[in-house]
Amino acid sequence: MSKWFFINLVFLLVALWKIFSGYIGIHIIFGALGLFFFLYNWTRHAVFSTIRSDISRKQKIKFAKLSKKVLPIHKYTGTAALIFVLIHASFVISLFGFQFQNLKLLTGLLAGIVMILLVTSGWIRWFKTTYTIRIVHLTLGFTLFALALLHIIL
Repeated sequence: MSKWFFINLVFLLVALWKIFSGYIGIHIIFGALGLFFFLYNWTRHAVFSTIRSDISRKQKIKFAKLSKKVLPIHKYTGTAALIFVLIHASFVISLFGFQFQNLKLLTGLLAGIVMILLVTSGWIRWFKTTYTIRIVHLTLGFTLFALALLHIIL
């Protein structure tokens, strides 16, 4: 198993702890849905890391077949995650207003911008696959992962 499976699990547990340790408003529900869809898609990175690791050929084939089945819905779950996050952002701004001094709001805004770029690069990649677009998409995924984790911790 790739270390990314464990990192994703820890991220999920931290997110669940933060969600259920306080008030659960409609904005939290949409944010959580966006995060869960993002983590579902991000787990593909863990699958590919496992395939590239030193495991048996039989396991690599099993993971590759699983990933091949998930690939057709990858772009749609990513788009759904973006929609949930945009709804989350609209609720947050309408409930709390836009404050530049609020770090949680700023990290969320930055994560939202990165997510828009990530989903856009994913759709571009579906129409025209190049090495550059693949690296941009992967880098944006890593960046979003870090920003989302920071947003949740704050």
